[in-house]
Amino acid sequence: MHDRGTYQPLRPGVVITVEPGIYIPANSPCDPKWWNIGVRIEDDILITSSGYENLSAGAPRTIAEIESAMAKSSVLDNFKLPVLK
Repeated sequence: MHDRGTYQPLRPGVVITVEPGIYIPANSPCDPKWWNIGVRIEDDILITSSGYENLSAGAPRTIAEIESAMAKSSVLDNFKLPVLK
């Protein structure tokens, strides 16, 4: 368990994260270029009185959507962290 939660009953107003993932250790029976990587696709789900709402439904999912989002300029493009002393 990597995220310790309160583990309360699911009721309207509670948000949970659903995070399917794949982790490929070294020496797996696949092309070595995939070894030692992990990918998680997380969704934040709001429990409502009539079911649920996927709060992250608008996030890019396909390769084309992700590449398009990455190609857009961002207010953080020129952000530089201050030098820590």
